[in-house]
Amino acid sequence: MSKLDEMFMQEAIRQAKKAEQLDEVPVGAVIVYKNKIIARSYNQVEMLKDPTAHAEMIALTAATNYLSSKWLQECILYVTIEPCSMCAGALVLARLGRVCFGAEDIKAGACGSVINIAHHKGLNHRLNVQGGILAPQCASLLSEFFKRKRKRQAVEWN
Repeated sequence: MSKLDEMFMQEAIRQAKKAEQLDEVPVGAVIVYKNKIIARSYNQVEMLKDPTAHAEMIALTAATNYLSSKWLQECILYVTIEPCSMCAGALVLARLGRVCFGAEDIKAGACGSVINIAHHKGLNHRLNVQGGILAPQCASLLSEFFKRKRKRQAVEWN
């Protein structure tokens, strides 16, 4: 893991904290092109009432618009949690150059944890994936968020 990887993941973490402030699952993403951030996003599923409004999907749209291209071969995605099957599929379709994630997602991860869309032999592109970048900080954001959610629900039920 390089200092640049850490720096860009820190920005993804800042995006995740924006989601958390809106009571969204705290996932953040940035897309980098030639060492410059060209897209920033965070989960907006609840706010938009849209199950596809994951941080990665919003970042993909912003990056393709920025570059005026559907292909992102020279780009790197930094995301605080391992992409799900929907996001991993979209990343493959965009032919993203590299995916760097923080925490593994043992329930829905599609870059190796549950399934591996990122390296599926039947698809026309394989993603270069690196996990574990600032994993403790990324995992903590999620675990603390859900701990607070469960606590609030317990209070509401009593």
